Amino acid sequence: MAAHPAQGAGIIMKYNWIVTFLLMAIPSFAGERAPDPAAAPIFNGRDLDGWYVYTVQKQNENPGIFTVVDGMLRVSGGEGDEAYYGGLITKQEYSNYRLTFEYKWGEPTYGKRKGKARDSGVLLHCVGPNGPGPWMTSYEFQIIEGGTGDILVVDTRTNKLESAAAPLSLVSEGFADGKQRYFKAGGEKLEFVNSGRLNWWGRDPAWTDTTRFRGGKDVESPFGEWTRCEVIARGDTLEYRVNDQLVNRAHKLSFTRGKLLFQTEGAEVWYRNIKLTPLK
Repeated sequence: MAAHPAQGAGIIMKYNWIVTFLLMAIPSFAGERAPDPAAAPIFNGRDLDGWYVYTVQKQNENPGIFTVVDGMLRVSGGEGDEAYYGGLITKQEYSNYRLTFEYKWGEPTYGKRKGKARDSGVLLHCVGPNGPGPWMTSYEFQIIEGGTGDILVVDTRTNKLESAAAPLSLVSEGFADGKQRYFKAGGEKLEFVNSGRLNWWGRDPAWTDTTRFRGGKDVESPFGEWTRCEVIARGDTLEYRVNDQLVNRAHKLSFTRGKLLFQTEGAEVWYRNIKLTPLK
């Protein structure tokens, strides 16, 4: 039997009210984020499938340097008096993506980094060979106590003619303070070619290379807590966020595609929720 027009309108209004109520209720779970259906976990939480290991000390062997523990990636940083330098590297190359992950520091530091600020990082758009040094030619999302969110231009090529012919470069905006350069939206033009560091905007000028250093403006979570990081690599641009705050930005990147490398740099660090979302 067909409903009376007035009844039909009432049913529609009731339905719309229910839908609105449910939509409003979705974000009510405190601290939870709605999942992004396009985000793909590039770390599966079970094993290192899709990745390979390279360190200066152990080459492609992995004697407990990178392990999976309770769905998280543990980076040991070292063993005994030896620090490990290198990374866990994707077999696949990526461009135009949003990379999100969380990290927290463990306690130990090793080798020459013993007693120093805990240090790690994620290298983006990695190209070229592994070795003889620990890194690949890339742009770094720096993760270090007091400096998470710095951009580093990492050219590992030993052939200077090659570096000159195909420079690893970017442009940003900010200001210089002595030898240090800082990101600042609307600041002066800053250019980097084959080397250099662009500090995140709040990095403490009095930073010291000591464990548990914390600057007055740091947005990294306190020691032992999880810090959420986000990289938006769209075309020839990079944007870094730490705990949902924009901390750094660059454009006119000369390299826009490559592998990802999660560093081991003499400190224990844990990672989880490593996900990559393709961008159009």
